Amino acid sequence: MDQLRILVVAGSQRRQYNCPGVDGKARTFMKRLGARLGTRFAIDELDLANVYGNARIQPCNACVSTSMALCCWPCNCYEKDNKEEPDLLWDLDVYARLDEADAWAIVGPINWYAPSSNLKAMFDRLVCMNGGNPREELIEHKNPELAMQLEHSEQWTELSRNHLEGRTAAFFCYGDGGGDELDESGRPKKLRHKEWFDPDEEPFANDRDAYAPLVWQCRYSGIEVPDALWRYEEFGHGKPYSDNQAEDIEAQTFGAFDAWTDALAEHVAAKGKVPPGRWRAAGYEPPKHRFADLKLAWRDRRMRAGHPPHGSSPEAQQERGLNDDVTWRPKAGS
Repeated sequence: MDQLRILVVAGSQRRQYNCPGVDGKARTFMKRLGARLGTRFAIDELDLANVYGNARIQPCNACVSTSMALCCWPCNCYEKDNKEEPDLLWDLDVYARLDEADAWAIVGPINWYAPSSNLKAMFDRLVCMNGGNPREELIEHKNPELAMQLEHSEQWTELSRNHLEGRTAAFFCYGDGGGDELDESGRPKKLRHKEWFDPDEEPFANDRDAYAPLVWQCRYSGIEVPDALWRYEEFGHGKPYSDNQAEDIEAQTFGAFDAWTDALAEHVAAKGKVPPGRWRAAGYEPPKHRFADLKLAWRDRRMRAGHPPHGSSPEAQQERGLNDDVTWRPKAGS
């Protein structure tokens, strides 16, 4: 039987090979989990931190809002080794690695009551795992009008699936407790108008809920997130950020992390291998779409000239005066 596989994702932005000059704590936790479970599981480590000169996780273009059938599985808004729009998810084969894993262990900080930008960007791009179109040739790569037609066809019922259904995701998020920025009332020391910040009205009673959008996205997509594997730990309360690095993590925090790690291992072992979906990201070879790109380029030029495709949503919006987006210079912005 194949060894059970866990993808460990370090969601901190920080890396010592960029302007912070210091690795984030998520990397330390990732390595600790690997060392603890590596003899029992196949561990795949993915660090989302920013490294100078590397590709970034490109943003989601919200294709779903045009048509679910326009959002392809795996995401085809970007591609591997593209020089114009380099994308970390494709360059590091993240879709395939998520697909090959039986479980995901997500470790990351809470930044302003939310996951890190890189972690949120990754999950934004994972909208395609829930119902994404696995056959982009049916929509000529990215033709919105064809996608809208496909979404209303009987064929779409067969194509639209939770492509990573059944995997387990576990979340360990952590926070610095406000550093040394707070006064005795729990308000920022620098704040002139103290009445503008009421500590009793902060967003979450339980700070693990800062990761609730990621958890609910997983659950919506058939990824199982047991409550016991969704945890928050706070440390460094009242300390300057400079005194709260990975080397300063307290033993009790490591103990809490180890307990979470062991609970994850027990759950994954009891559950066993996750059967793959029909349409895999692992081993996926994107189809060629040079001719489709030429057709889409012609569509783009006509729209810039104010002549969108007949019967299209852009035509309807233009006729009703709902937007003012006819321009030869879209990169210039509004």
